[in-house]
Amino acid sequence: MKHAYVFPGQGAQFSGMGKDLYENNPSAKALFDKANEILGFNITEIMFEGTADELKQTKVTQPAVFLHSVVLAAVLDIKPDAVAGHSLGEFSALVAAGALSFEDGLRLVSKRAMAMQKCCESVAGGMAAILGLDDESIEQVCEKSDGVVVAANYNCPGQLVISGSNEAVDAACAALKEAGARRAMRLPVGGAFHSPLMEPARAELEQAIAEVEFHAPVCPIYQNVDAAPQTDPEQIKANLIAQLTSPVRWTQIVKNMITDGVEEFTELGPGNVLQGLIKKADANAVAESKATM
Repeated sequence: MKHAYVFPGQGAQFSGMGKDLYENNPSAKALFDKANEILGFNITEIMFEGTADELKQTKVTQPAVFLHSVVLAAVLDIKPDAVAGHSLGEFSALVAAGALSFEDGLRLVSKRAMAMQKCCESVAGGMAAILGLDDESIEQVCEKSDGVVVAANYNCPGQLVISGSNEAVDAACAALKEAGARRAMRLPVGGAFHSPLMEPARAELEQAIAEVEFHAPVCPIYQNVDAAPQTDPEQIKANLIAQLTSPVRWTQIVKNMITDGVEEFTELGPGNVLQGLIKKADANAVAESKATM
């Protein structure tokens, strides 16, 4: 029986995340303390005691979710048959599978967060969740829209997130409701993630990724860009660079994993969003979430 470990992205954070790991496991504590050194500020204090607003700070959110996921994977001493991560979670998956060191993974995630924030401040954009409409219909509306708006997150059947300039997203939402969408709701995010508007951030992250050594993972990683199992370090790097301006193909990842023999999924990190998406993609899938030991 194949077992896959999956890792959540931004938005799963909560106050108190990882505190039990820090207090009860010496090896977890060592990793958290090392993260404070690498980042140059006390991220653990914000993770354990911070308010929701403090956890929403860009320099905190992405490293915090990454850190919680990776530390949990390390203390559980997981031996996966396959891994995947949703957006930011792909970095957690790469560390858990041995393709990236903990230190390099954390530095890249911090760089990614800063580059995305800079991009959000210079280019006005947003995202919206479209519910109850098939992927092809949503893609067609986006293609016909004026301005930049694209399918960004294929989360599960009947749930797709679009991304682009604010005007184009609003216009697409109206058109998608007319086309039969049950809901088309703007998301509380400050940028057009996984769209062409993230190009400046992608270029900045590409430079950072080029300087980091990637290794062959201990198991295939199903990447966001192509939903295919990858083990070649150079292909993994290329896909990771393309990720910021490309859609997250989560529905396809889950279906491909199941086709390839994965029968059990464990979500490692804060929240249980991926567990729910997996079960919506395949009602027979066995999925659980672990936010603690």
